[in-house]
Parts: sequence; structure tokens; C-alpha cells
Amino acid sequence: MTHIATTHVGSMPRGGELTQLLIARDHGDPYDADEFDAKVGAAVKEAVKHQVECGVDIVSDGEIGKIGYSTYMIERLTGFGGHVDRKMAADLAEHPDLAKKLSAIMGSQEFTRASCVGPIKLVNLQPLHDDIRRFRAALDAHGAPTTQGFMNAASPGLITAFQVNKYYPSHEAYLADLADAMREEYETIVNAGFLLQLDCPDLAMSRHTGYQDASEEEFLKIAAANVEALNAATANIPPEKMRMHICWGNYEGPHDHDIPLERVIDIVLNARPGVVLFEAANPRHEHEWKVWADAKIPAHKVLAPGMIDTCSNYVEHPELIAQRIERFAGIVGADRVQASTDCGFGTFAGYGKIDPEVTWKKLRNLRAGADIAATRV
Repeated sequence: MTHIATTHVGSMPRGGELTQLLIARDHGDPYDADEFDAKVGAAVKEAVKHQVECGVDIVSDGEIGKIGYSTYMIERLTGFGGHVDRKMAADLAEHPDLAKKLSAIMGSQEFTRASCVGPIKLVNLQPLHDDIRRFRAALDAHGAPTTQGFMNAASPGLITAFQVNKYYPSHEAYLADLADAMREEYETIVNAGFLLQLDCPDLAMSRHTGYQDASEEEFLKIAAANVEALNAATANIPPEKMRMHICWGNYEGPHDHDIPLERVIDIVLNARPGVVLFEAANPRHEHEWKVWADAKIPAHKVLAPGMIDTCSNYVEHPELIAQRIERFAGIVGADRVQASTDCGFGTFAGYGKIDPEVTWKKLRNLRAGADIAATRV
């Protein structure tokens, strides 16, 4: 029987006490470094333990030592400063009352949203080495021999989407320096024995968020340039040691301004990573399995569709998960499918509506659904 691997997008819930430490660190407020390291290390071990117990094959450190997946690098690179308020997503801008309700439910995004105000250079990779040390200790303590670890990193394009350019003469110039600055982080993760996951919501979500005022043609040119920068930054890393994640935003909005997958799929498939993680469980994008069926998917690519939603506390039934997996197995074969999640369970510290205990229920059912599908494909 074929074993269908399970995984997820990366982030896990942090907990209230750790969230406050992460926010203090992000804001530059005083905090106890030893206390921070101890609490993050303990939380990473707990997250890895839960993942292994749930039957997840390819696990992460939960991004627990980061304030969020898209802004953490401002302590590692020069050139960032200030704070700019985010532009409301185009779908939520049409429903201000809903936006207020979601904010009350999801929590506030208290992280710093810096801009690019100077030349980008790598100056401090110690936080990554700390993340690697804590993750390795967690895997040594709880990871089964067959467990594979992956670590998240922001793609160059993602950084441009969240840290607005106020310095470089062009988007391409900004990307070029980011690719040079982030290359060592990417290679360090792989050299440490982990899979590298590049987070790339800039290829989809940014259309209705940061680039909502651009034309579709302009956005597609930006997305293509972002993939070109990603490919340059990872040129020394084999594709099979990389994953990439695209999404349209991990929030429960209408999403009726999302750019359709068929408009960006060719750009996505031009990226070097061998595994592609994408939304396939929520009501706005589940139908797009047909887009993958019609696409020219390179033979080395593995699909890791989201089989469970991370915006809802509904726990998906294993049979539903199995049916979803079978769709993609029918496209590329069961050996080129990994069952994943639509997005992360805790994209920013203190932000999100999924109860931590529900996270583990969902991941257990993901394993159960994959095992059902394996008997039928």
C-alpha cells in the first residue's frame, strides 16, 4: 500500500505568555533573553511532540520563535525602519462591519510593519541558528526516525509585499538585494539537514492586498519577477530539498477578490522548489483541483494541497479528506501527493481563531484521511 505523507504549512499557536514575549522583542522593549530562549525551546518541543503524535510525517518548529512569517527578517537584515499601517484587503474593504468582527475574533496584529528605507544587507543570522538548535533538540527528543523536518523562510517577493519599498529605484532592484541577503538563510536551513519552505503568498494574496491598486497585468509582471528572484536566491539548492507555499490569505473573509489560480499557475510552476503547497480545502479554492488537472505540471513536482481549512474550527471528516486526496492522486499519482493544510495555524503571534486543541484534532484526521486514501489509489 502506498504511504501518503502528511504535512502542514508551518506555523502553530504560540500561547498567551510566549506571545507577549514575542511582541516585546519585536517592539524593541526589554525582555529576558534566557527566559525567551527557554520558553521558545519548550514550546517547540511541545509542538513537535504533538505533530509526531498526530502522525504528521513532515513537521516544523511551528515558527514559534518568530513574531510572524513575513516580518521576522527585520532583525536579521539592515535597511528596514518605521511602521506603516497595512492596506485593508479589497474584499474586506467592502464590508467594514465584517472587518471589525473578524478583528475582534482573530485578535490584533501587533507586529511592526517596517518599510525598506535603506540598502538591504544580512547582518545577524544568530536568530536562525537559535531556531535550528531548538528544532534539532525537539526532533531529537520527540521525532520518530522517519520524521522529516522543514523550516519556513520568507521569499524575496513576500518581503517586498509586507515591507514596502521606499528606497530602491525599482521593484527589481529591491528584489535583487533581497535575494543576495536571504540566500545564506536559505542555504543554512538546508545545510542543517532540513527542508526549506519558501512562503510565497505574494504570488496570490498580494493581488487583493498590497497590489490591489495595480492592474492584473502589472501584478503578474511583479509575481514573475518575484519568482525570478526566488530562483536566483536558491540556485545552489536542489529542487527536491525545497517546498513553496502559495495562498490567498489566512482569514475568513469573502475572498471574492482573490485572483483565480489559473491566472498565476504558470508563474508558480516556474519556481524551482519541488513541492508546491496551496489552498484546496476552503470554499473559494477547492474547485481549483480542475486547474491542476489541466496544467502542465513538471514531472519532478510534488503537489501538497491543503486538505484541511485553517480558518475554521470544524474538524474535517477523514472520509472527506480521503476524497480530496484522491482527486490529486488522480492527476499526478499518489506518489507525488502530500496531504497538507490550506495555511498555517498561527501565522502571527496572538492572531488566529483556531483553538490549539482543534489544531491537533485536525492533524490527526489528516493522517486518518491519508491512510484511507492510500487503500484506494
